[in-house]
Amino acid sequence: YQYPLMFGLILAFCWCSLVCCSRIYMGMHSILDVIAGFLYAILILIVFHPVVDLIDNFNLTYKYAPLIIISLHLALGIFSFTLDTWSTSRGDTAQILGCGAGVACGSHVNYIMGLKLDPPPSTLPLSLSSLTVTVFGKAILRLLIGVIVLLLTKVAMKKATIPLACKIFRIPHDDVRKARQRMEVELPYRYITYGMVGFSLMFIVPCLFHSIGLS
Repeated sequence: YQYPLMFGLILAFCWCSLVCCSRIYMGMHSILDVIAGFLYAILILIVFHPVVDLIDNFNLTYKYAPLIIISLHLALGIFSFTLDTWSTSRGDTAQILGCGAGVACGSHVNYIMGLKLDPPPSTLPLSLSSLTVTVFGKAILRLLIGVIVLLLTKVAMKKATIPLACKIFRIPHDDVRKARQRMEVELPYRYITYGMVGFSLMFIVPCLFHSIGLS
């Protein structure tokens, strides 16, 4: 969408500030951690921004892209679980990697099936339309339906993955909280569950919107 530059800068600043401050407030990271992470994010942006289109084209068009994406994200998840003690940050990392893999695979399936869920590049940037009752109602309906589908996906996958992982690795699952402190349980639970959430977000939910006329 076409919007004022100042509005975009203010939104980006507020979002970044909320994320950084929340990590300190929750006790997950120190101020130095946040500063280092912010600078590291800028470095990543500088390195990867010139090749974003190339990576995106690879994810969409290459035949074996889903296999490579899933394997790479899973390997990164396993690498992040090398600590001796349990930490919620490791679970969060696996969750982010799984969601990213699911989003990339969902985009790949959309492309392979020829689903035109996004407006053609020639029409971009879009202008902001006036807010009417119909537009607002459709937005709220899309939000409610989308959230419900994603929550159902999360609940279903959680119910399936945790007992399955415990059974495979012979870990008692009477105490789910204690079982999830084991890498063998937490990694597949987070990765598979949020991988499916990301896939639903990019493929299942948009297809549902298209079928009921909410696109």
